[in-house]
Amino acid sequence: MKMLINVPESVVADALRGLAAAHPELTVDVENRVIVRRDAPVAGKVGLISGGGSGHEPLHGGFVGPGMLSAACPGEVFTSPVPDQMVRAAAAVDSGAGVLFIVKNYTGDVLNFDMAAELAEDEGIQVAKVLVNDDVAVTDSLYTAGRRGTGATLFVEKIAGAAAEEGQPLERVESIARQVNENSRSFGVALSACTTYAKGSPTFDLPDGELELGIGIHGEPGRERRSMMTSGEIADFAVNAILEDMNPRNPVLLLVNGMGATPLLELYGFNAEVMRVLTARGVAVARTLVGNYVTSLDMAGASVSLCQIDEELLRLWDEPVKTAGLRWGM
Repeated sequence: MKMLINVPESVVADALRGLAAAHPELTVDVENRVIVRRDAPVAGKVGLISGGGSGHEPLHGGFVGPGMLSAACPGEVFTSPVPDQMVRAAAAVDSGAGVLFIVKNYTGDVLNFDMAAELAEDEGIQVAKVLVNDDVAVTDSLYTAGRRGTGATLFVEKIAGAAAEEGQPLERVESIARQVNENSRSFGVALSACTTYAKGSPTFDLPDGELELGIGIHGEPGRERRSMMTSGEIADFAVNAILEDMNPRNPVLLLVNGMGATPLLELYGFNAEVMRVLTARGVAVARTLVGNYVTSLDMAGASVSLCQIDEELLRLWDEPVKTAGLRWGM
């Protein structure tokens, strides 16, 4: 397997050095694996911190900046960051207004962020936590108790980030983040397996001519495996799986997300099919985002995420954001 790396052991450190070189608006601690917006701490502002295993870029490090995260903690590939990273990040961004940890529902992430919250509070930092568990495909998997945290992490980080940027208090930022998560659902599809650097070969067996419906962002198994389907058939399956679990009465945000190796040409075509299904089901779409945002290394595939919104959540979504991976309005 050909890879654009030096050696597997230095992949994350090399990427962090490259991120620092490309984005001087960030402070990147390569040794301790912490990415912080350079102007942190911002007086009176709640700090937003997230993190997880590397390999999902631009999540989370690519979402650090005005209007989104204050800091991110990258772990090794597909491996949770450690509590010391979160504590360092909390100390770097806390202005006295407290910090919010945004945690995807994977067992390692949950345990380590819980431990970090206790350690940070021992140092006098007020910490709140929000768990993202938007995936409708499976409940209780190899990696989770309950539903997995996937594409809706972007919705939570962007909308809560806008609230924090306005100077809203920790209790309110936490409440908004919970509201976004509770109103979000996702479903993912793999067309190929991903390849980790340490292994150098696909992480699971997916024969040519087959796809996996309902995968997680590490390539965990989904609901079922089928022969290859058309874009329209996949859209029917994914959207209907989401709408079986939610009945949006308000307009929704739509994220059509690539898993890392799917070209935009195909993602936009898939978006057309997703919109066809949503229109047929009477679901109004307020805003659409298409691209590779919550990825799984070199996996081919896509996920669909919906978030039911009200006027306030839509206003916060539209607020300016300036990060390496997401930006508008600045």
